[in-house]
Amino acid sequence: MDRRISEYLQQFELLDLFPDHVQGEMFVATYSSGERLFSQSDEANTLYLLVKGKLKISMLSPEGKRLILAFKTQFDIVGDVEYVRECPFINTVEAVTDIVVIGISYDVLRKHMADNAAWLQFLLQTITTKFETKTRAMNFNLLYTVDVRVASYLLSMTPTQQMLESTSLIDMADLIGTSYRHLNRVLQQFEQAGWIVKKRGKITLLDRDALLEQAGQNIYE
Repeated sequence: MDRRISEYLQQFELLDLFPDHVQGEMFVATYSSGERLFSQSDEANTLYLLVKGKLKISMLSPEGKRLILAFKTQFDIVGDVEYVRECPFINTVEAVTDIVVIGISYDVLRKHMADNAAWLQFLLQTITTKFETKTRAMNFNLLYTVDVRVASYLLSMTPTQQMLESTSLIDMADLIGTSYRHLNRVLQQFEQAGWIVKKRGKITLLDRDALLEQAGQNIYE
């Protein structure tokens, strides 16, 4: 068994949750910034434990618009709802930073953990939190102004760096639930205020404090 598995499980106080024979079926995987773990509607067969880095979770609306639901940092789980519902992935998940995940197949979990009371309680807690997060995310897009959403998005997408590279404004507008024109106006306002610089598809943050003040506490995290 990969020693990193027990080390990560110990770090997040999960070592006792998974018996040794279940840990032996786990694997460690890494993804680079911008790389997708999976897309909405992909076949779901693996549960992922996020043990390092940051993820972006989004969904495609019936109108074809992709909306951000949340940003997740370690420790978190993806694939748990699909495990319970036995359905395809309901969201798209991609790495914001370089990430490390521990994967385990649904077949192994169903075979060895289906009657484990501690595991079932753990699942209940994580899924309940997930639906609360989704409700907050939908309210966020409905209730808060576009400038608040843009400031929050820029902060969430640059946790360890000052530059957001290769940015498609059309995709960004879809993700935060606004139009391309409205997004562009807000970015121009931020640039005029000296908070950002937008050049050749890249956005550089110059004043994180000002953006955080603009976003308030209503950031996607």
